[in-house]
Amino acid sequence: MIKAGTDLLIGVAVGDALGVPYEFKSRESMLKDPAKDIVGYGTHGQPPGTWSDDSSLTFCLAEALLKDASLESAAKKFISWRNEAYWTAHHSVFDIGMTTTQSISRLEKILSNGSLDELELLKYGGLESDNGNGSLMRILPLLFEIKKRPIKEQFEITWKHSALTHRHIRAAMSCMIYLKFAEFILEGNDLSNSYQKMRTSIKDLWNEMDFSMNERQHFKRVIQENICDVSKDEVLSGGYVIESLEASLWCIMKTDSYEDAVLTAINFGHDTDTTGAITGGLAGLYYTCEGIPDYWIANLARMEDIRSLGDRLDRKYGA
Repeated sequence: MIKAGTDLLIGVAVGDALGVPYEFKSRESMLKDPAKDIVGYGTHGQPPGTWSDDSSLTFCLAEALLKDASLESAAKKFISWRNEAYWTAHHSVFDIGMTTTQSISRLEKILSNGSLDELELLKYGGLESDNGNGSLMRILPLLFEIKKRPIKEQFEITWKHSALTHRHIRAAMSCMIYLKFAEFILEGNDLSNSYQKMRTSIKDLWNEMDFSMNERQHFKRVIQENICDVSKDEVLSGGYVIESLEASLWCIMKTDSYEDAVLTAINFGHDTDTTGAITGGLAGLYYTCEGIPDYWIANLARMEDIRSLGDRLDRKYGA
């Protein structure tokens, strides 16, 4: 059996763990002392192999998919992560974004009131401030639930899952672009063909759903143009979802190994764990665990638990 679930999850976690010690460091600082290997401590004082909320919420989504793929299950897992340190590296939550914190409090209120229909309606409450990278960083396991469905249906499912924490359509479309690229990789296409097929599919989706021209402009460098034509100095790596999407696609398209892709992403500085995780998920899917340095995998916190979760995904979805 192809172990895409394991490849994907370990790819996310390794990229995340590589980036954790460097979070918030400037690009200039990273240029002077670049990331080269898996290390510990640094920004958050965590031991080597420690992954952050990026991986925790990715694993929570995977668990929800294994249960019943419902929004309620995902919401409950996210709440358990924040309140009970569920699916954390060392039984503590050490890094959580403001939007995610507020969103999980909203989910807690919805579930306590028993008004589950409100989970379906969250996507209609999107604000410009809901465009951080907090849904993009955790969305990749949804690939297994939406693959091979019509793209408009894929987007509707993706938007609902994104909206659990990040409600704006721009965050959801970023997730859709990322997932569609991953789907073509999963089908066995090389990176260049996956990218070209994704761009064509997304343009067709935009026309089918009459996606706002104003919103389309935010994706210009990824869809209407070619991200590979962007210079390295123009690639940003902050917490804005468009920056994370562009950086992850640029890094995987401009390198030829898992190691180079994720280290390039992390050495952009700023939101290093998230850029590393988002890039690492795609790179894990493409290069597989065989392409990730054994030492990096061996140092991952809860590595066997992650492998088990990936195996269960593969058994359910035949990935």
